[in-house]
Amino acid sequence: MKKLSYFSIIPVFILLAFSLTNCSTNQHKGSQVKEPVDYVNPYMGNISHLLVPTYPTVHLPNSMLRVYPERSDYTSDLINGLPVAVTSHRGSSAFNLSPVSGTPTEVRAVKRYTYDNEHVTPYRYSVYLDEDNISVDYAPSHQSAVYAIRFEKEETNQLVINTRNGKLEQTATGIAGYQIIERGPTTIYVYLESEQPASKVEKLDIPNGRGDAYVLTFNSKQVNLRYGISFIDAAQAEKNLRREINTYNVDEIAQAGRKIWNEELNKLEVTGDCNDAKTVFYTSLYRVYERMIEISEDGRYYSATDHQVHNDEGIPFFTDDWIWDTYRAAHPLRILIDSEKESNMISSYIRMAQQAPDGWMPTFPEVTGDSHRMNGNHAVAVIWDAYCKGLRGFDLEAAYKACKGALTEKSFLPWTKVPNTELDVFYHEKGYYPALKEGEAETVKEVNGFEKRQPVAVTLGNCYDNWCLSQIAKELGYTEDYHYFLKTSYNYRNLYNAEYGFFHPKDIKGNFIEPFDYRFSGGVGAREYYDENNAYTYRWDVPHNPADLIQLMGSPENFVNNMNQTFREPLGRGKSAFYAQLPDQTGNVGQFSMANEPSFHIPYLYNYAGQPWMTQKRIRTLLNQWYRNDLMGVPGDEDGGGMSAFVVFSSMGFYPVTPGSPTYNIGSPVFRNIKVKLSNGKVFEIDAPNSSDTHKYIQSATLNGVEWNKPWFSQEDIINGGKLVLVMGETANKSWGAAPENVPPSAEIMP
Repeated sequence: MKKLSYFSIIPVFILLAFSLTNCSTNQHKGSQVKEPVDYVNPYMGNISHLLVPTYPTVHLPNSMLRVYPERSDYTSDLINGLPVAVTSHRGSSAFNLSPVSGTPTEVRAVKRYTYDNEHVTPYRYSVYLDEDNISVDYAPSHQSAVYAIRFEKEETNQLVINTRNGKLEQTATGIAGYQIIERGPTTIYVYLESEQPASKVEKLDIPNGRGDAYVLTFNSKQVNLRYGISFIDAAQAEKNLRREINTYNVDEIAQAGRKIWNEELNKLEVTGDCNDAKTVFYTSLYRVYERMIEISEDGRYYSATDHQVHNDEGIPFFTDDWIWDTYRAAHPLRILIDSEKESNMISSYIRMAQQAPDGWMPTFPEVTGDSHRMNGNHAVAVIWDAYCKGLRGFDLEAAYKACKGALTEKSFLPWTKVPNTELDVFYHEKGYYPALKEGEAETVKEVNGFEKRQPVAVTLGNCYDNWCLSQIAKELGYTEDYHYFLKTSYNYRNLYNAEYGFFHPKDIKGNFIEPFDYRFSGGVGAREYYDENNAYTYRWDVPHNPADLIQLMGSPENFVNNMNQTFREPLGRGKSAFYAQLPDQTGNVGQFSMANEPSFHIPYLYNYAGQPWMTQKRIRTLLNQWYRNDLMGVPGDEDGGGMSAFVVFSSMGFYPVTPGSPTYNIGSPVFRNIKVKLSNGKVFEIDAPNSSDTHKYIQSATLNGVEWNKPWFSQEDIINGGKLVLVMGETANKSWGAAPENVPPSAEIMP
């Protein structure tokens, strides 16, 4: 999932100081009333702290067509042509357009341009190709788009369209063709036409023979283009264009896109003085809508699972989801504000499983198929979370069958999709994934050479998945399965080292691996034992049962002390050495990593140990430190909306610590008022009229008019609308929500 690259790190305190100052000085500038989409800054996070940055993506919510400027890095002054379609949220463009002024002696399939005055919104892109004196304006629909290209002179000008790995042909009305994605067989198709007639259309001779291209010659200063894309065929690409766009007017399409974005973003309405906070909030919400993407085309869709075109039977088909990242908060957010779309996404998962020869639930479905990245089978969490919160628009029985197969027949090995290996047989017998000593040669051929076994991460993730599966089994009346999977959901106990208070890898004989360093053992990304993060992160990876974790640690006091140690423990090495070994564990506060998904729930765990005020303090501090309206305003990889959904929830003042439990933990709202427009038309309101950077602690609360002393609430409390009123103060009220009987619920405690 993570791409390793290394960059120097700009001191965070400088950017933080700028962000805080910017908030206080700019919050009242301008009198024009902004709509939600006006707060979105697609450039936020475009310069990475260490790994993969965000991209300024132009698209409509969850739509098949996405583009962004194609360049090596945000700081580059060169872009590679004009984009047509991005098939992965961090991939290069399929097809490419290159406008050429005049008739040069040499024309290339893709031209590199210097540029200036680039402007990106979610629904529009414009740029000036300054050395070529060409102005570009662009707007997308769901499966089609419009370009307006203006040359400097009224003379013969050209446009090159190319495919990197496919064929193009001239039709009676335009250019049509395809590009094979990666190694295939998934193929994307395009149909393109122009408003101004081309005086000449010629095939371009590509020297190395890779790809295909045409040169269109125009005797005009203005060239307007529109195109459609498809995963079915070129004829469908033309149909998609005809269905969506009947104009060459970019402004008309952009205004339609703007309206769609405002309708979606306005499902969450926030009130506060700080425009930067609103920008961070609505930019994060915009990023949640980048995936999954709907790829139904006139009632049909191409499935990369079986490489067939299917009828969608009235239920739109979605794909492109890195569920290891998105199950934690992105899917739970959709349950609240777009339950129909979430149900359709789950139905799409079930269809993928049914189309697969093994019948297993996928883990990382992309337009090219299930890439099975990372570890775990967390679709089961998405499914149970939706069901326990009231969604019924999918087949739970079929989902259970596919999830059970994935959890019992498929290997737990990371980044590998194979049947059970000897390691999995061992797990099912002994209740933990066995580890090797550092430097010990691998003996199981199916283990990925770079990703390793990740035995602690695999064991912990499987425990959570088994708990979710046990709850589905209970709902369906499979009592024997329920008891079996509930029991195995406690397998994390087998790796708990009570002497040190960490989950510690064991060898095949049941001995803890020694010697051991909880910060640095495990090689690059600690993958020999954990995954991308060290033991300090996985110490807390029991999201279904914090109460049992408190028992393992001996007391709530020990639990809190261990939590504080996580945030206070030094890196232990200089930054260059630390991040050379743990490049994904960025956004550090001590050993806590704000930039990696298994950490997101950790600040909320104080609620379970009687210290909600510490959750309030940690959350507000983390949001201020690591999420800002600037080019480095995202601390790590934004993988498909997972990290952004954490920001959205936490800024509103609550978070789904345990997907699969119909409950939410209360944090500290950034805004004075938040209105959540639920899928059923009701409104859940959080009112914190004196909330501010200084007033971040809850003094007292009421929920639906009743005094509320719990640091959590349930789906049932809010699903029919309601109002949570929070009185905020400068100093902590350490008694609010602290009583043992008021802590959030956990899974059943087994002896």
